Amino acid sequence: MIQENTHSCSDVACKLSICDSVCLIVSEEPNLPNAFVKLYYILQEMKPANTENGVPVLHSAKEGCKPKKFTPDEVLVPNPSFKENQGMKRKIQPGSLSIYELERLENIRQNQVFLSSIKLLEAKQDLKPEKTHRGLKKQKLNKVAWTEILPPRTKSLRIQKKEAERLPLPPEPHRIYYEAERIERARKPEGPISMEPINMEEDSSLPPELLKLWTEDLIKEEKEELGLGEYRSTLKSMELSEIGGVVKVVKSRICSVAFHPCSSRLLMAAGDKLGGVGLWNLDSDMGDEGVLLFEPHVRPVACMAFSRSHPTDLLTLSYDGTLRSTDVEKAVFDEVYRIKDGLRTFDFLSHDCSTLVTGDWYGDVAIVDRRTPGTSHESLHSLDTKTVRCVHVHPVQKQYIMVAENSIVSIYDARCLKASWSEPVSQLYGHSKSISSAYFSPGTGNRVVTTCLDNNIRIYDTSELTSRAPLLTSIQHNLYTGRWLSKLQAMWDPKRDDCFVVGSMQQPRRVQVFHESGQLQHSFQDPEMTTVLSVTAFHPTRNALLGGNASGRLYVFTD
Repeated sequence: MIQENTHSCSDVACKLSICDSVCLIVSEEPNLPNAFVKLYYILQEMKPANTENGVPVLHSAKEGCKPKKFTPDEVLVPNPSFKENQGMKRKIQPGSLSIYELERLENIRQNQVFLSSIKLLEAKQDLKPEKTHRGLKKQKLNKVAWTEILPPRTKSLRIQKKEAERLPLPPEPHRIYYEAERIERARKPEGPISMEPINMEEDSSLPPELLKLWTEDLIKEEKEELGLGEYRSTLKSMELSEIGGVVKVVKSRICSVAFHPCSSRLLMAAGDKLGGVGLWNLDSDMGDEGVLLFEPHVRPVACMAFSRSHPTDLLTLSYDGTLRSTDVEKAVFDEVYRIKDGLRTFDFLSHDCSTLVTGDWYGDVAIVDRRTPGTSHESLHSLDTKTVRCVHVHPVQKQYIMVAENSIVSIYDARCLKASWSEPVSQLYGHSKSISSAYFSPGTGNRVVTTCLDNNIRIYDTSELTSRAPLLTSIQHNLYTGRWLSKLQAMWDPKRDDCFVVGSMQQPRRVQVFHESGQLQHSFQDPEMTTVLSVTAFHPTRNALLGGNASGRLYVFTD
């Protein structure tokens, strides 16, 4: 016990000697680092309060818990090691700060005065870009006081001393595999629908500017096809417009887009997941900064296209089972074709665009003649497939219809289609998963580009329609978008027969243009493009590219 006490006393004496040595060094060398000064304060607190006969007297635990009493001559001094906004202060004896700490506090004060004089903080706020919201405005919801209405309290049959009713068990659900439920949903009424923009005041007519642009006479100019090098240079000259290049056109995820063929100005259309159709006139003030929004459908607008023979005619097809035509002169959406539900895709079957071919989710292909009164089909053909994801007509030989089925692309002769099963003229093999799209090249139809969920874009040679079309190129491309994005689809440039555009899942976000050989021609990128542009389209005559994302915004790149 005696040795332990001696050892504890020696430890305290050692601490006292260290404290005295540190105090001596700080007094002689006042310009030591701030950390050394802090060590001085720590050791000063460790120093015992008093000694008796040279032997330190330690405080008891009870005495150590008592709060320290400060004399009136002590003042509050800000702690130089913490920021002023933390509001933390400590009590220090007057004159206990070293020369180093006094100089440090003076430097901090001078620096703050200098920053305030040059107005650096105000300049920092001015450099931040203002977030502007172009296009459709957010609708303000009317706040209504909500009161909970409880249902009347009822007594159980047991409390009422009544026998419980014996109900039979419900029958087991019988559902055929891969059979989609055909549930009748509330749809728009049959017949024409008034063309009233929902983002404008009620009973407001269409802007005259839209009528003039919509009915503009097209001037067909025969241009020589650019070489691949010149075409690549043209793509590089196309940029996202700094003012008005990104606009919210529809409320929800964009499923389809199209360019109006007029060349004087850029007029674009987009269809969303909720059945809305938005029109955007670039550099215009009509509607919400050039945007007009309509609601001719109630379910996703999966496909839309302007008539090539009558550019005033915009056709929109929706999952709700309706195919409508936009008549701007009459300000109505005419009904062209109507079934129960499940329409997926369509294309023009004749050069005058009077005959259409449609495909639905149930594997049926219908031939629709717009010259016939009514909204029914001329003929209906059930193919040997569970669903039709895309139909496209040969640009030159209009009798050939290409159908993207589950994992095979088949080309049929419309003149030989039968009601139940039809033999294809040619088939495109090599896909291991579902096919999203398949399109003929726009000029000659000698090439077909397909997009498959096995992360491959394939190009086939269809210059001669043999039973098995040869595969030319396969490009690996990430096509897994998930359920919240529209499927990526490779779309030909209408001005060329050998280049196509497709969205990308890569970071940073981009839109890519490929040659039929698989060579990447150009990647469209911009700091404003922070989302995936799943749906893309080229202008038929001008150097312009359109892309739509999942939030209803359109991006346009022009030269």
